[in-house]
Amino acid sequence: MKTTKLLAVISSFSAVAFLAIAADAPAPAPATVSVTLSDVHLCCNNCVTGVNTALKPLAGVTAVSDQAKKTVAISAPDKATAQKAVDALLAAGYFGASSDTGIKVNADTGAKSEKVGSLEVTNVHLCCAKCVTGVKDALKNLPGYADSNPAPKGTTFTITGAFNAKDAMTALQKAGFDGKAGKTTPVAPAPKAA
Repeated sequence: MKTTKLLAVISSFSAVAFLAIAADAPAPAPATVSVTLSDVHLCCNNCVTGVNTALKPLAGVTAVSDQAKKTVAISAPDKATAQKAVDALLAAGYFGASSDTGIKVNADTGAKSEKVGSLEVTNVHLCCAKCVTGVKDALKNLPGYADSNPAPKGTTFTITGAFNAKDAMTALQKAGFDGKAGKTTPVAPAPKAA
């Protein structure tokens, strides 16, 4: 009988001690959502800094940029915040493909599928001369492309020629740049034969 009472007391004490320890234990870490953007233009450390600057206002978001792989791996506390992070990178002039079909990359630049003589492109990440070269390389095979004037540290430039505006923006996105289509001018009429 004494043994039974002793075991009951020990058992009760163990249960109380376990509950006290469990109450003091830290809460489990919240689940995170991860998404990777691939084929992002990241030619230098300033590009990586630009990614971090774009994401800094978002609480709980971290990013690891890999210049060699052209990827930005984002971790966020939830899917809505991960989507905001991707949107922030697009707004900062970066573009890439999402590894998560539930986190969308909005490819709408506002460009129309029409032939134009010039197109102003705004909100593009151009931190250095390599970014400028990247833009020019992205556009050089665009049918009807004549020239463009991106500049280091700029965010706006103009494309000239006789080209399709939407195709120009798609070429930039394929090279890892995003931006918004601005003002356009019509294609100059061909000179009349004399």
